[in-house]
Amino acid sequence: MPNSRTLAEPPVVRAALAAQALALRDAVRALDEAELALPTRLGDWRVRELAAHLAIQVGWVPLHVDDPAPDGPLLGLTAWVAAVRSAADLLDEAARRHAAEVFAGPTAAVAAAFDEAVDLLTDFLAGPRAADAGRRFGLRFGPIALGDMLVTRLVETVVHADDLAHALGRSRFPHDTRAVAAVSALLLAALAERAAGADVVDAVAAADVVDRAEKLAAADPLAWIRVATGRDPVPADLPAGLLPLLG
Repeated sequence: MPNSRTLAEPPVVRAALAAQALALRDAVRALDEAELALPTRLGDWRVRELAAHLAIQVGWVPLHVDDPAPDGPLLGLTAWVAAVRSAADLLDEAARRHAAEVFAGPTAAVAAAFDEAVDLLTDFLAGPRAADAGRRFGLRFGPIALGDMLVTRLVETVVHADDLAHALGRSRFPHDTRAVAAVSALLLAALAERAAGADVVDAVAAADVVDRAEKLAAADPLAWIRVATGRDPVPADLPAGLLPLLG
């Protein structure tokens, strides 16, 4: 199973995550009242709920790094990809509550609340505890290594930054390229694992699916990420039974 070292070295992950969070901070600071009320492609979430969800995800590690981590084998990154869908209802509820309680104010208050989450993360990433990639971190799915947990934050910040750009009618978000590369690689690894164990394809077909996805990712990693996360339709040459991986 891939871990953070197979996707990017831990210092690169930390730098990419800090850059991605700061780019999101700038985007949220620029939102006006009308933009906060815009719909998103995430059900009935408005940009306000999306910003609230992003703030939770950005601040999660520094707020919970000292929580007790459960015993047991560490959760790998592809296992996290497979498991995170099961938390969709809880994540939706948390985002709505955060939007109503913390992100309900005017744009200046929203920006300040988002700044606070980003400051928590960037201060943590610059400190010594973030460098302990093997530190156990507790999730509802089981323990995960801190280095891998930070990769999951790359997934959240890349995928939802793209959601934000889409909601605002912008063609692109100023992603950190290292963050996009790490997310693309993780989703390819998760697809390869799912294809290898799927009943709908044999070994040759599974390898062909992964090869086609790799070509899409090489040509346009964000296009691949959108397919893998259910934002864009699955291309005809990629069996829909294997995709999306997240959504």
